[in-house]
Amino acid sequence: MQFLYSGITSGSIYALVAIGFNIIYNTTGIINFAQGEFVMLGGMFIYSLLYMMNIPFIFAFPVALFGAFVLGVLFERVFIRYVKVKTELNLITITIAGSIILRGIAMLIWGRDTLLVESFIPSKTIQLYEGTITSDSVLVIGVSLFISFFLTIFFKKTKYGKAFRACYEDKVAASVCGINVKMVVMFSFGIAAFLGAVAGVAVSPITYVTYNDGVMTGLKGFSAAVMGGLGSFWGGIFGGIILGVSEAFFASVFPSGYKDAMAFLIILLILFFRPQGILGRKKATRV
Repeated sequence: MQFLYSGITSGSIYALVAIGFNIIYNTTGIINFAQGEFVMLGGMFIYSLLYMMNIPFIFAFPVALFGAFVLGVLFERVFIRYVKVKTELNLITITIAGSIILRGIAMLIWGRDTLLVESFIPSKTIQLYEGTITSDSVLVIGVSLFISFFLTIFFKKTKYGKAFRACYEDKVAASVCGINVKMVVMFSFGIAAFLGAVAGVAVSPITYVTYNDGVMTGLKGFSAAVMGGLGSFWGGIFGGIILGVSEAFFASVFPSGYKDAMAFLIILLILFFRPQGILGRKKATRV
């Protein structure tokens, strides 16, 4: 049972990253491989505000998230908007290049050392059936569930959420209906960066922070999104939890150094047998 509890905690982090992938995919159809870097930046921002500027957490937390949101908007304006030929291959290549640039800048600013972040809430160990879970892990799981509920309501029930979805279905038709497509795309990058920063802040007391955290976190979040079905928020949650639990049990049998291979093994299996993801739906295209 202990492996299950540990897996749910790490799976909740992958789920938040997967949701970030899905937000951008739902509005633009783009896979943003820089999403993991915003998780890293969320941790770096909260570390800088708390320990370098001595700002209380109650103020540092919103400032860190707002900083990530602004950076996400700038990312779209600098790397995406002015691409002349916006093929999927070009845009994916650009997001990979953007992630490398963000990682390099983070290394120059914060260095290569691991940065320690203390728990934001009183640290407790909660006894469960045949295992324990920490209060930090409960916080991560709670944040993931809250954001999933909030985004589901936002995209299905609000006119702004429906505008995001309309842009994904048909940008030209959405524009004819009066939706500012460029503004929607820009805000989708900002919201995805905001969510990445939430994940980065929530997990920083558990895993600490280094400049290259975003690489593996981003790839595992992408694996979770593919497993659950690209575009599905609850699919991202489901995929993240399954991936985290699978990793935990894999590490209990094989050397833990190999557990990262589980994410890529799952991607291969999903692509072979159910490319639309476990909770995804096949999309019909007109030929």
